Amino acid sequence: MADLAVRELHAAGITGTALQHAYTRCRALHAEHGRTYFLATRLLTPARRPAVHALYGFARYVDEIVDALDDTRPAAEKLAALDGLEPALLEALNGGPATDPVLVAVADTARRYQLDAALFTAFLAAMRMDIHVTDYPTFDALAGYMYGSAAVIGLQMLPVLGTVGDRDAAADSAAALGVAFQLTNFLRDVGEDLDRGRVYLPADELAAFGVDRALLSWCHRRRRPDPRVRRALAHLVARTRAVYRRAAPGIALLEPVSRPCVHTAYTLYGAILDHIEAADYDVLNRRVSVPVHRRLVVALPALVGSHTARRRATPRPGPCAPDRTQTPS
Repeated sequence: MADLAVRELHAAGITGTALQHAYTRCRALHAEHGRTYFLATRLLTPARRPAVHALYGFARYVDEIVDALDDTRPAAEKLAALDGLEPALLEALNGGPATDPVLVAVADTARRYQLDAALFTAFLAAMRMDIHVTDYPTFDALAGYMYGSAAVIGLQMLPVLGTVGDRDAAADSAAALGVAFQLTNFLRDVGEDLDRGRVYLPADELAAFGVDRALLSWCHRRRRPDPRVRRALAHLVARTRAVYRRAAPGIALLEPVSRPCVHTAYTLYGAILDHIEAADYDVLNRRVSVPVHRRLVVALPALVGSHTARRRATPRPGPCAPDRTQTPS
């Protein structure tokens, strides 16, 4: 595994001990906390993988400031940590020095792929909301949060993946896919989010089925399902599937070498919804997941498609660094 990580760094033209250490740190965060997408990332050309690790590693790094379950720090201390992080991030994005390896790597990725700093500040703004916002009255209100917490991740990823055809349409689909993934997480993690004092399901749509925070908390605390909750979750699963459908056309707008990765992530995250349905929407006291054998069934054909696409691809340089698409994985 260490040799693979080194090959990825070399393929991306990432040199220097400090910079390689920074990317390695982000790769470790991605491997530990993002099992589904880490698996899908293996389908990318080696030269593109470090950038994905950096973007995911940064997102996870910030999330840990806000959301570690064993973290008893007061909200003011978490806000202070984010307030201190933002100027350090902006300085690094503007070419200044950074001491934290995660910031070193994400700033390098932003430079290589010319990512707008506003995508990162929007993400930090959403993370601040997590500290003081505990529920969302409508889907529109939730969508405002998800732009910063999820849509911008898709937009950050887009230059790394590369596009063909209509870039604006690809951007719309990338943002929608980020939202679809996050909505899936919200539905899978209702119980965990209640433990953090939050509900990421729109209150008005829950209310249409006779569900509110009090009922969700009661079901979670008593470990008892309720038919009203099942119906509400079934509705929200259907709503989330519609977001996946809106995102799907964007996969064909990606460069061919990147499509197997995104299609695999799309399929595996969508399968979480299948498992929520199979569990009869009993997600308040269990965390459903896609079994390893199912991940392999999806990933192995995609691996073949990925290698085929790489063989057909003409190597192209990245925005600011070489992208050696023929490097073996």
